[in-house]
Amino acid sequence: MDNQRAKDIVSCPVMVDVTYNDMPIYIESVNENNNTAKIHFLDQPENKQEISLNNLVEH
Repeated sequence: MDNQRAKDIVSCPVMVDVTYNDMPIYIESVNENNNTAKIHFLDQPENKQEISLNNLVEH
């Protein structure tokens, strides 16, 4: 996923179906400098991770 699409998803008022390793996630923020996103799994909101945007898949 590219930076712009990830930022669009973050600002979108409607939930967008995105996965990381086939698990549904929520993108909290995007770090354009590092090409990463802070995410959490939908079933684990307390478990935040910073991962590469390349690993995110929009469905």
